[in-house]
Formats: sequence, C-alpha cells, structure tokens
Amino acid sequence: MTQNRPPRSKSGRPGEKTQSRGGEKPHGRPGERAQGGPKKFDGPKLSLPGGRGPKPERPTDRPPMRENSGRGQARSPAVPAGAVWLYGTHAVAAALANPARRLRRLVITEDAQAALAAERPQPWPIQPEITTRERVDQLLGARQGSGIVHQGVALLTDQLVAPPLLDALKRPGPILVLDQISDPRNIGALMRTAQAFGAAMVIAQERNAPEETGALAKVASGALEMIPLLRIVNISRALIVLKSADVWVVGLDGASPNKLNGESFGGRRVALVLGSEGEGMRRLTRETCDEVAALGMPGGMESLNVSAAGAVALYELTRKF
Repeated sequence: MTQNRPPRSKSGRPGEKTQSRGGEKPHGRPGERAQGGPKKFDGPKLSLPGGRGPKPERPTDRPPMRENSGRGQARSPAVPAGAVWLYGTHAVAAALANPARRLRRLVITEDAQAALAAERPQPWPIQPEITTRERVDQLLGARQGSGIVHQGVALLTDQLVAPPLLDALKRPGPILVLDQISDPRNIGALMRTAQAFGAAMVIAQERNAPEETGALAKVASGALEMIPLLRIVNISRALIVLKSADVWVVGLDGASPNKLNGESFGGRRVALVLGSEGEGMRRLTRETCDEVAALGMPGGMESLNVSAAGAVALYELTRKF
C-alpha cells in the first residue's frame, strides 16, 4: 500500500505550498517579494504616520508654488500683431482723443473711471470693460518689479502709422533727431519735451529705436498722440534730406568748445541731434551735422542725461530773444 505524502514544494520541504502564477500571495517573511518579482529597494526608506507608503519630500531649496507668483502666475494673453497695450490715465486719455487710433479694447476699474473721465469726458469712442485691478495686471503682465503702473486703466489699440519724412516736414517747429537712443523711457521723455517746445517731429534710428510700447507712451504722457515718431533706417541720409529742405543741423556734444546759442541761428529752422549716453553721436552722423555744440553749464557738471540735455537744448533753440 502506497503511503500518501504531502506535496513537496520546489525547495523540497514538506508542507510548503508551491508558488502560484495566478496572483496568490507569495510566501516568505513580511515585506519580502517573491524571487521572480521586482527587485527589493535597498536604499533608505521614509516612513509617514498612518501606515501608508513613503511620499517624496518637497525640495527644501524651492518654495511652494503660489497662485500668483513666478511660474505659477497666469500669463498675459497674446497681443495681436501690430497692436499694443497702452496704460496710465494720461496715455489712454490722449489715445482716446486721437482719431488716428484704431481702438480694440478699453479695460478699466470702477475706481479709475472718474480720473479718466476728468481728462477725457464721456462718451468714449469705445465701450469700456469694467474689471478688477488684478485682471488689468494679468492683461499687461504687471507684477512686482515690472515697472508697469497702469492706474487701473489699459487700452488695446493698433500702433500708429508715422507719416513720411517729407510730409512731417510740413509741420512747423524744430526737429529732434535721436542717434542710437534705445531706452523707451528716454524716448518717451524726449517726446514729451519735444511736444512742450513745439517740435515738428522726433526721428529715431529704426534698428535701435524700440517699438511703440506702453512704457514709452506712459512716459510721453500723451505726446505720442500729438507729435510723430519717425523710425528711419539711415540717420545720416535723413539729415541730408533735412539739409536739402533748408534745415540747419546741430549736433549736441559735451566735448565741443562751441556753446549752443539759440540767438546765433537767426530764425533758421534747426534739427537738434542727440547721441546715446556714453558713446554720443556716431562718426558719420557727427560729420553730417552743420555744426556741433555743447550746452553751457557754468556749474561745472561734465554732462547731463540725454532727456535732460534735450530739454535744455530745445529751450535754448526756441526761447525768444
């Protein structure tokens, strides 16, 4: 009679069950996996209360993501080609009053409506969208350190189209020429000064001059709508065109021994050329000028920043003798 024996496992020990392939629990000590399964992680283990498995810790060198900071902040919507967001009460009011502007959107907070209406009485040529300051921030990409101070109002509009040089020459007054001045705030300040002293136009080099921007328009404080900004490929050739139109071209250079004297021009129309801070005018621009002069500064200062120098020079050219 054959004796019945318990089935043997692969190890040959009686009483041990053969490992199944159908999902039964593997044998062995708690926490061990079957030999044929994934390898056991031998590195350090993290334990959390509650019996669940370890979770990766947040890196200590990176702060938690916030809704309105850094990469977590919603990006401003894309601006259509050829359009620009203007912001600030003065810049927006002047744009609303300019019939040459093609207006797209006017967004404004409830608190900012009265200030805008004081400068540009209603009805406005475009229906306003009443919104929150946070929404205006988002549309403009304004955040701490961006330098955008919108005062609760922003206007999406097409960029202005500058007239040809010969057409702009029909406007009366002196002409301001900017050679390699690229900072939009400097250009905006010079446009404001040029408008204040009755200049006909501002000419800038196309390669270095910035596009029409909200920062430029805000610093210009409405002058962008009143005086044309011409972007010219070749400044020297533009000066030759001005000279052919009987315009006297004067370059401003602090190292010149000649002092700028408005009375000496005897009523002639003058184009004033300003170079960049540091480098000044380029050689060919300087050589094309009819004369080069410096500001008279009895206080002994070597130079002024370009926007201040432009203001003093335009005052000297336009004051009555």
